[in-house]
Amino acid sequence: MSEKEKYEPSKVEDNYYKIWEDRGYFEIEGNKSIQELDESGKQKTFSIMMPPPNVTGSLHIGHALTFTLQDIITRYKRMDGFKTLWQPGTDHAGIATQNVVEKQLLAEGTTKEELGREKFLERAWLQKETSGGNIVHQMRKLGVTPAWKRERFTMDEGLKEAVKEAFVSLYNDGHISQNNYMVNWCTHDGALSDIEVEHEEVNGKFYTMIYKFADGSGELEVATTRPETYFGDTAIMVHPDDSRYTDIVGKEVLLPLTDRKIKVITDSHVDMEFGTGVVKVTPAHDQNDYEVGKRHDLEFIKVFDEKGILNDYCGEFAGLERLEARPIIVKALENAGYIVKIEEHVHQVGHCYRCKNIVEPFISQQWFLSEKIAKSSIDKTKAHNNFHPQHWINSYTAWMDELRPWCISRQLWWGHRIPVFTCNSCNHQWADKNDTPEKCPKCGEKHYTQDPDVLDTWFSSALWAMSPLGWGNNGKLEDLYNEVEDMKNFYPNSLLITGFDIMFFWVARMMMMGDHFQGELPFKDIYMHALVRDETGAKMSKSKGNVIDPLDMVEEHSADIIRFTLAYLAVQGRDIKLGAKNLEQFRNFTNKLYNASNFLTMNVDTFPDLNDIEIKTPLGLYMQSRLSHAVEDVRESLESFKFNESASILYKFVWTEFCDWGIEYSKASKESIVELGAIFKETLKMVSPFMPFISDFLYHNLSGTSLEEGADSLMVCNFPKNIAKNEEVESMFAIIEEAITALRRAKVVIDMGNSKIAKAYIKLDVSIDKDVAKPFIEKLAKVENIEFVDAKVENSITDVSDNLEVYLPTSEIDMSPIIDKLTKQKEKTQKEFDKLNGMLSNERFVANAPESVVAENKKALEDAKNKLEKIENELKAIS
Repeated sequence: MSEKEKYEPSKVEDNYYKIWEDRGYFEIEGNKSIQELDESGKQKTFSIMMPPPNVTGSLHIGHALTFTLQDIITRYKRMDGFKTLWQPGTDHAGIATQNVVEKQLLAEGTTKEELGREKFLERAWLQKETSGGNIVHQMRKLGVTPAWKRERFTMDEGLKEAVKEAFVSLYNDGHISQNNYMVNWCTHDGALSDIEVEHEEVNGKFYTMIYKFADGSGELEVATTRPETYFGDTAIMVHPDDSRYTDIVGKEVLLPLTDRKIKVITDSHVDMEFGTGVVKVTPAHDQNDYEVGKRHDLEFIKVFDEKGILNDYCGEFAGLERLEARPIIVKALENAGYIVKIEEHVHQVGHCYRCKNIVEPFISQQWFLSEKIAKSSIDKTKAHNNFHPQHWINSYTAWMDELRPWCISRQLWWGHRIPVFTCNSCNHQWADKNDTPEKCPKCGEKHYTQDPDVLDTWFSSALWAMSPLGWGNNGKLEDLYNEVEDMKNFYPNSLLITGFDIMFFWVARMMMMGDHFQGELPFKDIYMHALVRDETGAKMSKSKGNVIDPLDMVEEHSADIIRFTLAYLAVQGRDIKLGAKNLEQFRNFTNKLYNASNFLTMNVDTFPDLNDIEIKTPLGLYMQSRLSHAVEDVRESLESFKFNESASILYKFVWTEFCDWGIEYSKASKESIVELGAIFKETLKMVSPFMPFISDFLYHNLSGTSLEEGADSLMVCNFPKNIAKNEEVESMFAIIEEAITALRRAKVVIDMGNSKIAKAYIKLDVSIDKDVAKPFIEKLAKVENIEFVDAKVENSITDVSDNLEVYLPTSEIDMSPIIDKLTKQKEKTQKEFDKLNGMLSNERFVANAPESVVAENKKALEDAKNKLEKIENELKAIS
């Protein structure tokens, strides 16, 4: 390989990627010349939707894993004759993006309120353009091949239409309603759905407070973890069967520091064994108390507003922020004698998944999607269980069986505005697909108000399996899709690949929406990959300083190495431990590919494709047959999404079978090198989905063609299949390899493992073509002359294996240096043995020495004894 042909990833990768993209290879007709029909005569199709990354920054290594696995399967299907759609896109990520923009504004000394809604949204769109462009750049650096011309954004004109189509349909069918309901409330980000709350153990406190009876007859002790909410208490509660408190049921107590009276009630929700068995009821600020409040028709008193600021119900503490108020309120209660004790208490507290703020149960008017629309998708998913690994069905079922109404409204500016309007005249409320309805459909008045909230980000994402295909786009952005054809060809999607952490945020909701609107689940298969951790198994985080940036890795190692490493480590259901040693291992693999190509081109200038040559030599027939097995195994593992197995099969075939054996064999069979080159080119087609850049480069180098000068890329060549096998030749080469291995072992005994010897004998227990086998064995075992015999050769070093015995005649080898070496080893080992034996025969030593020292010496004595026996056997064999 000349200097100009040297492989430099940094130059090749960007250049090749541009060529691939400019030629339209990534689009659905990019492989038109090799597209095939299935057995029924229909076009084979494959579709996969990219989990759209948030436009909040840049990609992390988890994204790199997702995109790499998606690209491998997409490239494989594209090469296998499928009309292939890998749909790219990015997500507007309501809360996350709004938080990013708000932080930018704060750094500039202003706020979103000062800017106003319209100007704020302009800034959010700027963030989308900047971050979205950065993300797409990173994807390209990884070599991924989605249909870029069809790229979508969850707030583009077409998907806005799809969101309105879905919302209005669900609203009109009664599945969406507005209610005052207790929700998870972040005082920064507003309403959150259940899965947007992360529960963490925190070291808190248990405050036991006194509530005095209004008639002055005594007092009750009540424990709470949130004393700042007691101003919203509307009852004290005991268990109806608790005999300790029978006499006080119905009595009134006074709230500490106030004159407000509340009653003692009974409810079986109370745990008599916990604390004092007396519980305060705060219906507006506790999920369980909310249900109690509804059962007993209690008053619902909110003691702080949407921002967490205490109100007038809290008396002198009004105006304080809820968490900052806690120690101040506790101090006042202590001073007034209302605190009995304060104990340390570890308990679970909900945090906002985005800003990590402590989440409050909070009664608020929100929009909800009924959980009933999920029933059909849940039943179908349980029946089919198309998860990989399959155990994810258990997590899915556990969550979905407890599904509650989905709070779909968010108190944000960035997102899909809720398409609900209220007439200013008659108060009629309706949902409308038109952004500016002409008039109220009830009274005809033209003055109305639109709901100020936006939809949860995941509402638009839940349509992602079908909305980019044109569903509900109402004619917008028609140049990006063909709604009729695309829905027919690509829905249901063939496969979804995503991280398990968004199963409920996204996957379950796509199942729900897809099944509701299309009558069938949106995915034939769902592959859930695990987390990428550092090499010690720790989760990556900025605070730990162990975050791996995919672009840095590409810069340092190459996209091919990153891709192959991630695929090789992606065992289904197991977290990936990614470290320098893995990357080094696969850097060596790319070197192996390069060196194999280099060896071939040093012997022959260019090579034909395997389909254009008849394989005739024994070595060619053998390597072709071994390739056939590898192809079948790679295909089978890819079809079942076992990416690590397919990468491992490739690695083993290239490294061990082709390079370590095939290339070495060819040194005894120069006439086979052209055939080996054709076989290696076919192997590169199999490597292409995993390592697309180096495989394309080496393929064209071996072919004498150039991608730059118009030759087709491997990515639009047929993936190998139906390659001829030859079991007879495979059996013969298995015996050849066995003989070589046995001879190498025998030579090690006489310390001549890497040296050439003059003569060796082989006694076979099976029949093979000895004339074919002889030169291969002689070359690779480094024996000048092999002779096949029918009986044991006396006075020889012998190695026995399953199908043969080999003999190295001692009469033809100068054994004196070996005997001297073994004799010296024997003398040294004997001294060691005698010394240890003497120590352990000494009763005083054994009695006084620590047990660990005695045990260590006993083991050393046993090792020395075994070593002596081995040396004596070797001396006996060569004497």
